[in-house]
Amino acid sequence: MTDLIDTPPPATGKIMLVGIGPGSVEHMTQRARDAIAEADVVIGYVTYIKLVADLIEGKEIIRKSMTEELDRAVSALEAARQGKKVALISSGDAGVYGMAGPTYEVLFQAGWTPDDAVQVEIIPGASALNSCAALVGAPLTHDFCAISLSDLLTPWPTIARRLDAVAMADFVVALYNPKSGRRTRQIVEAQRLFLRHRRADTPVAIVKSGYRRRQNIVFTTLDQMAEADIGMLSTVLIGNSNTFIRHGLMVTPRGYANKYDMADGGSTRDGEKAGRSLSTGLLGWLQQLKLEHSQGADVATLAQRHRLPPDYIQAVLAEPDELPQEAVATEEDVA
Repeated sequence: MTDLIDTPPPATGKIMLVGIGPGSVEHMTQRARDAIAEADVVIGYVTYIKLVADLIEGKEIIRKSMTEELDRAVSALEAARQGKKVALISSGDAGVYGMAGPTYEVLFQAGWTPDDAVQVEIIPGASALNSCAALVGAPLTHDFCAISLSDLLTPWPTIARRLDAVAMADFVVALYNPKSGRRTRQIVEAQRLFLRHRRADTPVAIVKSGYRRRQNIVFTTLDQMAEADIGMLSTVLIGNSNTFIRHGLMVTPRGYANKYDMADGGSTRDGEKAGRSLSTGLLGWLQQLKLEHSQGADVATLAQRHRLPPDYIQAVLAEPDELPQEAVATEEDVA
């Protein structure tokens, strides 16, 4: 009985996946700083370790190279199994091209579950697209996406299909890992795919080392972007068809001009109602589509005209003519 009482409980270590944001301490969250402070062990890519050097004095440091992500995760689990608190750091956000995914893969492979003695916490941080957008204006005010040009783990045809799809769909796009010493052609191919769908003068912002000592910002256009100084520390922001650059600021309109007359004090345009969908919103578009069809446009013609899949057009046209009444806008609706 005495042996049972004297036996210490199993070690309960913890892995904290810390997003440190762009790298400057003032742009880290308080929770990120606290997590590093309470950690016994700090693990990360050598460059990221340098970024938090002022916060890790006296701690056990494990430095890894760029391609050793799985090794970082394994080291974190080993240390946590010994009862240590581990800060596994990523620049930006740990869940956006960061260490959260690889760590969970390693954990699951090792038989870990959320009930395990080793606890896991993800601490979010500002990703490169947020940080770089803040430096150049407001390019992400409308729909956007992020695509990594790194083909170290993703087949190029997969990346190319994604580039082509988002270029056609008119997303604002943030390109991560656009170019390295060995990977120089990927950005050229991305440019080629975008020029199939976008104007040559589409605004582009290239931010290198945002919020770091060697920060550099270049504004250019889609047809010129591949000639700019781009590297692994760069994020490339490609605007959509409405994005513009004015007074050194890159801005993507939210769409208020579609509904309101901006030159007339913001009065509602003819045919539009505040708090309701646009006349070209879903219900208005459905009515227009069926009108066009009734006037002789076939499915193939409508699909090409609206740049939508034919089977989708066919399914919409097959629905009953009775359209539901649109609900009054709620607080969550925008404009």
